[in-house]
Amino acid sequence: MLPVDTRNEIIKLIKREVVPAMGCTEPIAVSLCTAKAVEVLGKSPEHINVFLSPNVLKNAMGVGIPGTGMIGLPIAVALGAIVGRSEYQLEVLKDTTPQSVEEGKRMIDENRINVGLKEGACDMLYIEVEAKAGDDRAVAIISGSHTNFTYIQHNGEVIANSAKPGEEESNAAGDIQLSMLKVWEFATESPIEELSFILEARRLNKAAAEESLKGEWGHCLGRIMSGDSRNRVFGDTTFTRMVSYTSAACDARMGGAKIPVMSNSGSGNQGITSTLPVVVYAEETNASEEQLIRALVLSHLTVIYIKQSLGRLSALCGCVVASTGSSCGVTYLMGGGYDEVVMAVKNMVANLTGVICDGAKPSCALKLASSVSTALFSAVMAMEHRCVTALEGIVDEDVDKSIRNLTSIGSQGMQQTDKMILSIMTNK
Repeated sequence: MLPVDTRNEIIKLIKREVVPAMGCTEPIAVSLCTAKAVEVLGKSPEHINVFLSPNVLKNAMGVGIPGTGMIGLPIAVALGAIVGRSEYQLEVLKDTTPQSVEEGKRMIDENRINVGLKEGACDMLYIEVEAKAGDDRAVAIISGSHTNFTYIQHNGEVIANSAKPGEEESNAAGDIQLSMLKVWEFATESPIEELSFILEARRLNKAAAEESLKGEWGHCLGRIMSGDSRNRVFGDTTFTRMVSYTSAACDARMGGAKIPVMSNSGSGNQGITSTLPVVVYAEETNASEEQLIRALVLSHLTVIYIKQSLGRLSALCGCVVASTGSSCGVTYLMGGGYDEVVMAVKNMVANLTGVICDGAKPSCALKLASSVSTALFSAVMAMEHRCVTALEGIVDEDVDKSIRNLTSIGSQGMQQTDKMILSIMTNK
């Protein structure tokens, strides 16, 4: 068993990275930054200027904003100014009302909000908001992670400044260095009472899926998979329920439902995909609560580990990372040990590497459905001791090197891909 100090560090890390969020985290982080700037300003702003890194802009362009029936950044900025409270963190817009939405629409119509790209070098996750009223001016900057304020200024007075110009994005998941073996040992050997907090992820994300199945959200992929198509084409199986629940929660979140989900590493979709395939498989196979807890911790901590080297935002879709975590959790629930979990990871790396992130949007549910399918395939293969070998593609004999190969492609090799994606999206 890992030493108690190490376990406590990892628990602190998980609790920092696995948190509730309402709405897509990029526009919500913009709302959060706006709320802070307006709080510092101390009055209703007359004008708001927002400057974003390309990756934040990409992920915020086409997604629904909770409680508004609207898409995109202007309404997220307006509501951050009107009802946003920075103390709510990624649930900053939970006080949104129909009246505040109408007020936000007026603010947009009056051309009081400007959104553009940040010029010059900045973190891949960078949000700068300037709020102005008369001669008063306040600036807030979030950088590196979705709730990390690095700079605050009011009328020329710097209130906080932890930013270092030109510095690369910091380790997204904290200073403690993980490995696949350490992730496994923590999840499977720690006292169960230290891990039970992870069940809140089940509660939130399952509730989001079930609420989504009742309504019309996004492309309704979850409902399609749970309706007639399930019986006619896919069959009424554990597999279809894993896919339908995961995609349903994504449908609601990307469609702008005012429903919180449990996120992972700053992404609600990653939190959903880390959670729901594991939860559904556990329920379908009558796993014990302890088995479910350990499987969820294994899934979520695997995602956090991979994100340590990938970073918060990249051209690689987060579904690749999150479904690798859920494949590990499902493999554990199937009775697999560390060797089988390693095989599942290698199978995932061999299959999904290269799936692009072209922004947050309703069709993300399709990618989540594909990734959950691959997660189950990889787990089943692993339990049969079928594993992609080091002679094939980017997979290495060492599982941690395989993960580094994946994240190197996502964070470095796909940089030009990222630029091309943004160019296509902004020139349609």
